[in-house]
Amino acid sequence: MAYVDAEITSQPDCWREAAALATTAGSALPHPGERVAVIGCGTSWFMAMAYASLREQAGQGETDAFQASEFPAGRRYDRIVAITRSGTTTEVVDLLAAVRGRTPTTVIVGDPGSPAVALATAAVPMPFADERSVVQTRFATSTLALLRAHLGENVEALAADAEVAVRAPLPIDPARVEQVTFLGRGWTIGLAQEAALKCREAATFWAEAYPSMDYRHGPIAVAGPHRVVWAFGTIPDGLAEDIAATGAPFVHSRTNGTHTVLGSWAAGRTPLDPMADLILAQRFAVALANCRSLDPDAPRHLTRSVVLA
Repeated sequence: MAYVDAEITSQPDCWREAAALATTAGSALPHPGERVAVIGCGTSWFMAMAYASLREQAGQGETDAFQASEFPAGRRYDRIVAITRSGTTTEVVDLLAAVRGRTPTTVIVGDPGSPAVALATAAVPMPFADERSVVQTRFATSTLALLRAHLGENVEALAADAEVAVRAPLPIDPARVEQVTFLGRGWTIGLAQEAALKCREAATFWAEAYPSMDYRHGPIAVAGPHRVVWAFGTIPDGLAEDIAATGAPFVHSRTNGTHTVLGSWAAGRTPLDPMADLILAQRFAVALANCRSLDPDAPRHLTRSVVLA
């Protein structure tokens, strides 16, 4: 079994541990009313996007998400939250060093002994969610579980959905798929981006991601049979019908209260939280890799952390 398989399966327990950590690490996390920037690279950036949307939606304060190298240095924030599994990523470490002594910083990190911890004002280590695989799965979702718990969400309910997602049949056979486009709205745009990245990383597979409302403004042109459209969370009125007209299989956890592929999959299931749906997408990416005789633990051209000279 690949490392990533075991790490995907461990997510329900990791989410519960992250929720417990939120109660003890709360003082290091954003306080209500603070103006916050959340930064990361790759997967961590996509989790930052999801959290920023959820925090504003919860009325906790203005929250922006940035790829670490694109942080606007002249903009004032009450706190910067850095998400980094390794704590060694060059762009994150450089930013923490640049704002040290000027802006309070919190790092959410897998390795408590990493350089990012030494540079940050406060750290929330999550070694229980760290990973051996290059491809991130449980650290990313556990970080989001931590932050959602801190916003007052019921993570035990999310973990119960995750228990379903690690065991449920995949909504579509990866051997029959030529391409996949992931869609999201609000906080699930970050999940859609992350799902597409998993397919590219693990399986070198053609995968894209867009806001659901923007999909009809061009990207739908590539839709067709064997090109899957997979949506997280709520979808705009009429979108399912427009996708059906292209002949593309449509996977959605909120259509008629079930997962659907052109109207039928897992009939009778209650809808899963979109973060649990991301687990299905992670599993789909690994299954794609296996179909293509690739090792999902050793994606080409990638390392566990990007450290630049």
